[in-house]
Amino acid sequence: MPCPHLPEGFDATDPDLLRSRIPFPEFATLRQTAPVWWCPQPRGITGFDDEGYWAVTRHADVKYVSTHPELFSSTENTAVIRFNEHITREQIEVQRLIMLNMDPPEHTRVRQIVQRGFTPRAIRTLEAALRERARAIVGEAKRNAAADGSFDFVTRVAVELPLQAIAELIGVPQEDRSRIFDWSNKMIAYDDPEYAITEEIGAEAAMELIGYSMNMAAARKECPAQDIVTQLVAAEGQGNLSSDEFGFFVLLLAVAGNETTRNAISHGMHAFLTHPEQWELFKRERPATAAEEIVRWATPVVSFQRTATQDTELGGQKIKKGDRIGLFYSSANNDPEVFESPEVFDITRDPNPHLGFGGGGPHFCLGKSLAIHEIELIFNALADELPELALAGEPRRLRAAWLNGIKELQVRIPTA
Repeated sequence: MPCPHLPEGFDATDPDLLRSRIPFPEFATLRQTAPVWWCPQPRGITGFDDEGYWAVTRHADVKYVSTHPELFSSTENTAVIRFNEHITREQIEVQRLIMLNMDPPEHTRVRQIVQRGFTPRAIRTLEAALRERARAIVGEAKRNAAADGSFDFVTRVAVELPLQAIAELIGVPQEDRSRIFDWSNKMIAYDDPEYAITEEIGAEAAMELIGYSMNMAAARKECPAQDIVTQLVAAEGQGNLSSDEFGFFVLLLAVAGNETTRNAISHGMHAFLTHPEQWELFKRERPATAAEEIVRWATPVVSFQRTATQDTELGGQKIKKGDRIGLFYSSANNDPEVFESPEVFDITRDPNPHLGFGGGGPHFCLGKSLAIHEIELIFNALADELPELALAGEPRRLRAAWLNGIKELQVRIPTA
């Protein structure tokens, strides 16, 4: 079904497109003229044996699909909307072991176990350590800046706190955090030729991370400790994760808890430095609404997908059983029916019903509180320690099919 006013061949999952920009004008056109639009694709180009998917761009429709898992499955084709064309069906189906790609009731069982690690009490126990780590990260970036005061914000600041938070949460030794960073980078960067990472290398990285995590789980079963790993894998009488399930849970954390928060922080810094009045407001008042607006503005996950479990209807379109549905959070978070002046970065925006943590339903982000906390801590540290930070170059974007990634952001501290 052609959509008027869209460029020929437009596909919002095209990694070459997302390497250059998020297609906000095209999303606006779709919301107004074809909010549930069939996007044709050459068969097999995304790893799926079909000829396209339904692009869902309105906030209300994204929420509807997200909250009706009985109609729209995460398991059937997983939540990832585009793989490399060389991936096999078997490789796709293995990913059903990740909680992100489960449907109830299996998803419900696993989530009830892992959410023990994300209770308000569990997050509070991390607060002092993460505040200290945030200040140390910013201080180290400041000390190690180049002679002209410049440094890459992504590698020196944005990547560090999410990695250290995961390590703190599940008991990974801090000296191993660089291994997790390397593994997670390889898992999501196979679409970016700069990294020269193939699908096979990404799969190997995933298996190494899973193996590392399974060994950790096995060790805790043999010798329980006072940590979250023990709670998840060795809690007698309360249900627990198998070593395999724990391995895939850490795999999910490495992407959902690391890559997404890292990119929210990177986009947030870029937003502040290109909207200096907002940076001044933040430094002066530290509004509690800032982190939520950073997530809305960044929307680190551009899209996930679901698969129709039966013939149904959405947005006036007849959806057939087996059709894939793309949920475009980047479009939903800029829907003017929901957000006043969505193109404006406003850290006092309230209410802010963005879908940056998902559209509700069973897959609403388990780590939202931790992510918000990390964002608040790192920007408070930056405002205190590097208040005069300035841009030193345009961000270099990641070539990816579903992530809104920044791989480099050069900034500069004024020098005397």
